[in-house]
Amino acid sequence: MPESATPDSSPSSSPLRIATFNLENFDDAGDPPFEARAAVLRPQLERLAADVLCLQEVNAQHPAKGEPRVLRALDRLLQGTRYEGFHCTAGDGRKLADRHNLVVVSRWPVAAAHLLRHDLVPPPQVRMVTADPPGEAPGDVTWDRPVLQAEITLPGGRPLHVFNLHLRAPLAAPVPGQKVAALTWRTAGGWAEGFYLAAIKRAGQALETRLAVDRVFDADPEALIVVAGDCNAGMEQTPVRIIRADLDSTGNGDLAGRALVPLERSLPEDRRFSVLHGGDAVMLDHLLVSRSLLGWFRSAEIHNEALSDELVAHATVDRSPESYHAPVVASFELPGDGPR
Repeated sequence: MPESATPDSSPSSSPLRIATFNLENFDDAGDPPFEARAAVLRPQLERLAADVLCLQEVNAQHPAKGEPRVLRALDRLLQGTRYEGFHCTAGDGRKLADRHNLVVVSRWPVAAAHLLRHDLVPPPQVRMVTADPPGEAPGDVTWDRPVLQAEITLPGGRPLHVFNLHLRAPLAAPVPGQKVAALTWRTAGGWAEGFYLAAIKRAGQALETRLAVDRVFDADPEALIVVAGDCNAGMEQTPVRIIRADLDSTGNGDLAGRALVPLERSLPEDRRFSVLHGGDAVMLDHLLVSRSLLGWFRSAEIHNEALSDELVAHATVDRSPESYHAPVVASFELPGDGPR
């Protein structure tokens, strides 16, 4: 083999770039105007050069009164970019939400896609202890958002299983009779119970994601899997640990092949952040992959060079067009017929 030839540069290899990006309440109405947002977001999307793009917080619009919502703003954003004409899915035909849809944009066909929301995990029942008036019976604690599961047919026919998610932020959930105003609580105990409910919601979403991942592994132990999105949690916090299911956590060597690996670990620690929050650099947006997909991983990037501090910006910037999340992207090199 000539010195310049490597397995990665072989003509039979197939490049693959997977990215995640929280567009933050992306719409084409209201402030800031669509043109201002597009002028900032389009270059970020182009730089990602993704083949599979997982987006969060994509709002939907009514084309006309009484008609079903469509992803008009996203379609407008992708026009004239490398993603124009890509396959796009927001689920399995259910009605789009007005706000914060999950969307997968793919160069290759989407063989199947559906939304998971209490499909695998029933709503936990909790009897609130600070509610006013007191609850007479336990009530359901439901997830705020679903998980989008999509199966993409890669070149050569091998499926890529994509889980796009946006877990609940660690903000206290409402408790009846315990709020004075939107951000003001009547009692410390009421806030504490709201925070507890939010933790249940976030961990429950993570558990449903983990069980869905296990279902894919049941069918194919060597499946190519990526869990992507805004987890609103760091790598060592409960929701991400539930999804990862590391060997150190399960304590069972037979389950090592089911662990998911955070690709941010390939970067220096001082580069591992996707959000600036009150001066703290935190990693909330993740790409977690199966061992089979990890075998073809080459590099990861977090495009955080121009990131603004979300707390400072919300207080000082009028109508900012930016997202306060940095996109995360990973590059892979797959053999033309898919890795085995």
